[in-house]
Amino acid sequence: MGMVRRIAAGLAGLLVATGSAAVVATTPAQAAPSRAELALRWAPIHYQDVDSTGTHALGGKSDFITRYDFDGNLNGRDNWDNAGSNTSAAVYYSVLETSTHYYLTYFFFHPRDWIDHPFFETEHENDGEGVLEVVQKDGSTYGTLKGAVTVAHSDFYSYIPSGSDWTNGSETIDGTLQLKASPHDSFQHPVTAQERGGHGLKAWPQYDIDGDGVIYYPTASTSEAPSSSNDRDVKYQLIDIFASGGLWAQRNNTNLFANLGTFAGDTSGGCGQGTWSCGTNSANAPWGWDDGNDVPARGEIATDPAKLVASYFKVPGSLDRSYSYNPYSGAAAALKAARNLPPTVD
Repeated sequence: MGMVRRIAAGLAGLLVATGSAAVVATTPAQAAPSRAELALRWAPIHYQDVDSTGTHALGGKSDFITRYDFDGNLNGRDNWDNAGSNTSAAVYYSVLETSTHYYLTYFFFHPRDWIDHPFFETEHENDGEGVLEVVQKDGSTYGTLKGAVTVAHSDFYSYIPSGSDWTNGSETIDGTLQLKASPHDSFQHPVTAQERGGHGLKAWPQYDIDGDGVIYYPTASTSEAPSSSNDRDVKYQLIDIFASGGLWAQRNNTNLFANLGTFAGDTSGGCGQGTWSCGTNSANAPWGWDDGNDVPARGEIATDPAKLVASYFKVPGSLDRSYSYNPYSGAAAALKAARNLPPTVD
């Protein structure tokens, strides 16, 4: 007999022995969702605009999201060269937690930030954009989505979904975060979108598909490659940034990163040919994201998101600034030192 059943039987015997008419009912407590479950619940449906023209487009594959190690190695300096060899879709996530909120960061990687003309724009190897979503704990299983901040190159854009009681803080809210149903689960998901070429990320439809494009849907374990440059149902796999041996664990790998938070990239493989130029070391991981005009320091959108939220929004009620789960805290000194690095224009 299991422990719970023995306890229940003992209580029943006690009640009989004492002549009590009380009724004992046991309701198991509902377990809190795991971080992976939270990430899947709130993961974006993602619209990716695709351009198939130009020598650097690779027939549209340069606009497909994929893994940072899509080519089977951890060398950031050959990703431009190997772009298109594996376009299985993945998105990286992290979940930080306080007593009042969950902070979910989603990171979208492309091997190329590319252009197809020679006029005053720079392309570069590797590209990392993304979104922070903020979910209030309210007693429900997954909480309530209250706001989001996206990364488009070196600028941040803030949004709230319909019904949110958050308002403008030091920044003016840039729009409404739309939600749509996924055909692959029972949830309404926020909707994000990226432009072709440079891959800046905003809430849909501030960016949208114009002609060809891919619509990506989140899953826990399925990683599909688009069948063409105009595939409207592709599943992406969610991968934990803090996984053993994963993206955060590789932060000091000098083959992958030029410095803390900036991917290593060079001019090999034809990057810059026929265009204005090719930048080097020009893409950021989430702990390197920076909007230099705003209060939060380099990387704090990912590493201290409560600080960003306190600046960007007016939040009714409690906003706890102490984290019960934040793996970035173990590298606080190194992250603080990295704030003094020269700005990276992605």
